[in-house]
Amino acid sequence: MIPTVVWGTGNVGRAAIRAVEAHPALVLTAVIVHKPGKVGRDAGELAGLDRRLGVAATDDATAVLAARPAAVVYAASGDVRPDDALTDITRAIAAGAVVVSPALYPLYDHRGAPPEFRDPVLAAVAEGGGSLFASGVDPGWGNDVLPLLLSGLGSTVDAIRCQEIFDYSTYDQPDSVRHLVGMGQPMDQEPMMLMPSVPTMVWGGQVRMMARALGVELDEIRETSERRALDATVTTRTMGEFEAGTQGAIRFEVQGIVEGEPRIVIEHVTRIHPSCAPDWPTPPDGSGAHRVVIEGRPRIEVTVECTDEDDNRSAGGNATAVGRLVGAIDWLVEAEPGLYDALDVPLRPAVGKLGRKQP
Repeated sequence: MIPTVVWGTGNVGRAAIRAVEAHPALVLTAVIVHKPGKVGRDAGELAGLDRRLGVAATDDATAVLAARPAAVVYAASGDVRPDDALTDITRAIAAGAVVVSPALYPLYDHRGAPPEFRDPVLAAVAEGGGSLFASGVDPGWGNDVLPLLLSGLGSTVDAIRCQEIFDYSTYDQPDSVRHLVGMGQPMDQEPMMLMPSVPTMVWGGQVRMMARALGVELDEIRETSERRALDATVTTRTMGEFEAGTQGAIRFEVQGIVEGEPRIVIEHVTRIHPSCAPDWPTPPDGSGAHRVVIEGRPRIEVTVECTDEDDNRSAGGNATAVGRLVGAIDWLVEAEPGLYDALDVPLRPAVGKLGRKQP
């Protein structure tokens, strides 16, 4: 059994505890939390399970890492605290742990990562012999292993389009939704997510990885974006009110240009309410989905809908990201120390999990 730590118990961390508990090769040995009110609480309670796991949460990361765990699932956010997340992750790697995390988007494609992200990780690997695999949903499996798998089913491929189409009122991250994405903000205020070069920073690595796997050279990566205002004030179940005239939907693309044409495209269509921008692409049931379209012969279209935590689509997406990461731990433990991406780490069947009682 591989001693595994979960660091962070928010939206991703809850799913991580459940995934580690369910994995036949892993054993949960510690849970690290940031909020004082969580210290001492049982991991099963924090994960929303109906039983105790016998692991009490702690805020003493130094003591946990001093025990040299074999693996760490770093589930704390890196969206608004990338420097802190990088520091935490490199500490764990330097302690000899295999680290899996969705926190640092630039490291999803480590070959194209800026030196300020890549160099500290490589130094930690050299110091402690740990590893890092960073991935998620979108960016993540929705625009790396899934589209590449589907592309292999075609005789010819003209273009690949990966879409995330979501109602963000289901996303339990008010600060990110209102301030990073800009929902409910004035239309003359550009959200951070759409500032020039930010979409490429987050999703450009996925475009580069797909190009690398497909054996094509990119001319460049381009960004496009649109925004729509709410026609009427709406009230959401999880995040309260969004006023008429404020931003209610965004649509943007990160385009990989091959021989002058956008051949590899990652598109996001994000709303705070289904009434906004109804002419834009919609998910099958209005809540959210990930879709891959392979234009070619044959034309292939696959839509993936995931649910967890009382049929919540955002929670379902988080759970799939966690499944990909936690499922890679035993492979990474056997591999050489290093920095890995989604093309390096195989997506394997759920060996030993079929028919197991759900946690």
